Amino acid sequence: MAEYTASIPFDWRLYRHDIAGSIAHAGMLAKQGIISVEEARVITDGLSAIQEEIEQGRFEFNTELEDIHMNIEARLMEKVGTVGGKLHTARSRNDQISLDLRLFIREAVNDTVVRIRELQRALVTLAENNRTVVMPGYTHLQSAQPVLLAHHLLAYFEMLQRDIGRFTDCLKRADVMTLGSGALAGVAYKVDREFLAQELGFGQLSRNSLDAVSDRDFVLEYEAAASMDMMHLSRLAEEIILWSSAEFDFIELDDAYATGSSIMPQKKNPDVAELVRGKTGRVYGNLIALLTTMKALPLAYNRDLQEDKEGLFAVVDTLLATLEVMAGMVATMRVKTESLESAVRRGYILATDLADYLVGKGEAFRTAHEIVARLVSYAEENGKTFDQLSRTEYQKFSSLFGDDVYSITVESSLAARDIPGGTAPAQVEQALAAAKRLLEVQ
Repeated sequence: MAEYTASIPFDWRLYRHDIAGSIAHAGMLAKQGIISVEEARVITDGLSAIQEEIEQGRFEFNTELEDIHMNIEARLMEKVGTVGGKLHTARSRNDQISLDLRLFIREAVNDTVVRIRELQRALVTLAENNRTVVMPGYTHLQSAQPVLLAHHLLAYFEMLQRDIGRFTDCLKRADVMTLGSGALAGVAYKVDREFLAQELGFGQLSRNSLDAVSDRDFVLEYEAAASMDMMHLSRLAEEIILWSSAEFDFIELDDAYATGSSIMPQKKNPDVAELVRGKTGRVYGNLIALLTTMKALPLAYNRDLQEDKEGLFAVVDTLLATLEVMAGMVATMRVKTESLESAVRRGYILATDLADYLVGKGEAFRTAHEIVARLVSYAEENGKTFDQLSRTEYQKFSSLFGDDVYSITVESSLAARDIPGGTAPAQVEQALAAAKRLLEVQ
């Protein structure tokens, strides 16, 4: 029974947050005259000594004491005597764990944003170092139109920037001081909650004690933001997997981020990227698990909420590790410029530009689209590329085709898309500059 109900095997990780909250609480109790200043000093010194014991590996966690709160409190009373029992005045484990989790989430958000920034820097550096490299842009995984590789990489920069916005938005809801809510109804002491908020760096106080002890929205928000971030990382991982294959041959991964086969000596498997793709499901699963736990809980605190922590810790650990390895993988990958440029020259990637050419001559776009579709079929049947077709062959499909049709190139296609957000070199240069400014500021 003790083993089944205990949370100390995982919530021991909250020891720093629990001790920080307890030190602030002791200071507030002394300020309000609920305990003496000397008692608060003894308690604070004892808590600091316990933190040192834990960090030096000298603290023995006891499953029978259930959780991190009771383990620290029991050790405090061993060290300082009965005065340690005064620490729990005017609080409950219900508002205590809420506080600990909020402190943990604040820290996790900050760590997460730092790691996202590292990946963004790796993407910007790779884009800058390959700023003139052209690649096929894809829809439906079919070659569609030429784009700059830098433009493609900066698309992931934008995704990650939205992720940062979601994490920082989550922080607003986590930045709520819940001590003073007690078990569910508030506490019967003249506590100074504003003092506690100031001591612990919170921007606001919880407004309803019932909600405060049972709210885990801020945990769900972190896990939801993490799921979105992992989804973006998985998409990038999928592209890395494709690009590193012999069929694409766009990049080569550093040996540190690939493995060999146990029986096929020629293989260089993108295992790290595959694990990123696989671990995404684990993060999703923890989000769904907590949503499922929360969906039928009546007010206020219920023991079901003990199930929030293992999933949260797993999400934070998985996401931080994934961001770190992705940044390293992107920073060390080698772009195969010739392979990319060769891929752009294959097929009929300039078909849309031919349709736009006819529109410029006065043709309706839908008609131009049909003309170029028939032209592509003809070229395929005859084994020719667009630049191998004669003017006479072009004019079989439309009299609007002139000699200037041969001026349509990959370079002209890129240059034509000179609008904000487009892949024109000038626009991509501006986007790179904007990304670098953002990284410098944040």
